[in-house]
Amino acid sequence: MRTRLALLVTLGFIGIANFVSAATASRPNVLVIVSDDQGYGDFSCHGNPILKTPNLDRLHDQSVRFTDFHVAPVCTPTRGQLMTGQDALRNGAHTVPAGHNLIWREIPVLPEMLRGGGYRTGLFGKWHLGDVWPDRPMDRGFDRAVWFTGHGIASSTEFDNDCVKVRYRDQLVTKRSDQYCTDLWFGEAMKWMEQQQTEHRPFFCYLATNAPHSPCWIEEKDAARYRGKVPPQAANFFGMIANFDDNLGRLLDWMQRTQLERDTIIVFFNDNGGTAGTRIYNAGLREGKGSNYDGGHRAACFMRWPGGKFTAPRDVATPAQVQDVLPTLLELTRVPAPAKARFDGTSLVPLLRSETAPLPDRMMVVQYGTRDRPVKNDGCVIWGQWRWVNGEGLYDIRADRAQAKNLSAQFPDVARRMRDHYEQWWSGLSRQFEYQPILLGTQQENPVQLNPNMWAGVDVDNPRRVAEAAGGPRGGPWNVEVTQGGDYVIELRRWPFHTDFALGSEGPSKTISGRPLNHQVKRTPVAAGVLAVGGREFSAKAAPTDLGVVIRTQLPAGRTKLQAWFRDAAGNDLCGAYYARVQRVGPNS
Repeated sequence: MRTRLALLVTLGFIGIANFVSAATASRPNVLVIVSDDQGYGDFSCHGNPILKTPNLDRLHDQSVRFTDFHVAPVCTPTRGQLMTGQDALRNGAHTVPAGHNLIWREIPVLPEMLRGGGYRTGLFGKWHLGDVWPDRPMDRGFDRAVWFTGHGIASSTEFDNDCVKVRYRDQLVTKRSDQYCTDLWFGEAMKWMEQQQTEHRPFFCYLATNAPHSPCWIEEKDAARYRGKVPPQAANFFGMIANFDDNLGRLLDWMQRTQLERDTIIVFFNDNGGTAGTRIYNAGLREGKGSNYDGGHRAACFMRWPGGKFTAPRDVATPAQVQDVLPTLLELTRVPAPAKARFDGTSLVPLLRSETAPLPDRMMVVQYGTRDRPVKNDGCVIWGQWRWVNGEGLYDIRADRAQAKNLSAQFPDVARRMRDHYEQWWSGLSRQFEYQPILLGTQQENPVQLNPNMWAGVDVDNPRRVAEAAGGPRGGPWNVEVTQGGDYVIELRRWPFHTDFALGSEGPSKTISGRPLNHQVKRTPVAAGVLAVGGREFSAKAAPTDLGVVIRTQLPAGRTKLQAWFRDAAGNDLCGAYYARVQRVGPNS
């Protein structure tokens, strides 16, 4: 009897396991591809007269295209909106530098949701939403992360990295590649997806390249396609896009060969307005990256799923936004949203599966923060063909794509309704001025390395500004939370720890591939380092030939500000300590 009961129980478990496995296997794979700093006009399918993007055009021709799709005007806010489905000023990650570039930790994010629904999750390329626990990609739901820190290959964190023979992280292990960066991200993503296919596991692959973001470092074989046709910098920029396009073609062909094509949702979009290509062609849009006009935030968006009962490939003119992608994917994958999830976006599935089903009428706000805090009316309200820009200009983009004529006096009722919507939206923002602290003294990451991209309210996010000793004589503060009180050792550096350059030196002059950096370096005759924390100030002597200044002190648990800088022999403040390593070495002595 017991044997029979055990057999029935075993068969029951097998049946449940098979049911779960079948349900999981029937779900589509998800591949989200994001290019960095490619503008709406940087596609031949959008009319660019010089740049050729045959594989992007191919994906365009196979997809439902959202032709009035909006992201943030810069990259961190776009990525935070993708991950949360919430507006940038609501989710915490609303600025590229200056300490406002982390998603609030209590907000669930896309990889966490899909992993909870049975998906394997992988990131390949750019994260840009936190470099320290618990904000790294592995902490926010990714099973596998092949990535780099900071905003790009030439951020203040990476400093001497290069697109050629790129340095990257595989989970937490630092590695070097002989490949061009975009080749690496695509290649690693394809290997990982193939592994998931072999194991019959549905996957979410987030393939976010740093290309074609500056610096436009490209292999000559790619730039050569445009030499003599456009200025040299634009040729390099177009070469980076050409390389991206080649890799996309490689991926699409591979998906066809491996039969992943039918069961994989592809979402492609670019992350903000145009940059180096706008003077060549900007698709008739006004301005580019960083702007609240359409040239700053209107993006391409292609969605393809051959097995998903989408309509035939077509253009959809209904305005949409990056915040819509998350709820769309949850509906397509049948993964329920967590109870605490809240979305500013809406599912686009009705538009994907019907040519006649409309979305409810809605207004959307595009706004990101600058340095210390967001500014009221520094944004754009979108309502059908209307744009309400910077709290003063009304434009009809169907009649006036270039937004040259302010119609607020001619259509006061439209302007009033959009202004009222913005006022209500702004009044609903409760935490947009807060900083999320960097956690110190945790078991998960100790020591913690701090860098100037984490400074609050002071923008030093690239190596050029570090070399120039920008940021004022004391730099900016780090907002931190000491999770465990105790003895701490804080080492202050002028240059990144991985470079091992002395305090008074000119720092790295070349990238890891030998490319000259050509920075205008301000020499700093360091004689002392100063640390201010919790209302106390500490100092230690140093020499320009030292690598750093070490200060040991006790820190109580709790939130505080930590600021550090260097002084010369006469006691004059020189510049901020751009890099600091904070390590808890024991309990209070």
